[in-house]
Amino acid sequence: MKLDDVQRIAHLSSLDLSQAEAEAVLPQLQAVFALVEEMQAVDTSGLAPLAHPILFLRDLAQPLRTDTVTESDERAQNMQSAPAEQEGYFLVPRVIE
Repeated sequence: MKLDDVQRIAHLSSLDLSQAEAEAVLPQLQAVFALVEEMQAVDTSGLAPLAHPILFLRDLAQPLRTDTVTESDERAQNMQSAPAEQEGYFLVPRVIE
């Protein structure tokens, strides 16, 4: 990666970097790309993908709660306070014409 690449990335990201800022960012981007190259070198063909990286650490993973209904349907009771309703929905004045 060269300084021209930093300027091109900055342009594509709609960032206005000065020459000094681009020079300061260059080693950081080089480190990121070096890390990506290092990770791509690892053979992961026999591994199943994880839904979330923390699931790899079972002791740290938060247990998922069951997907159950916790509240009852109280639409009729809630609609009693409505100044206007139609087919179970609140009617409100039109704001945009």
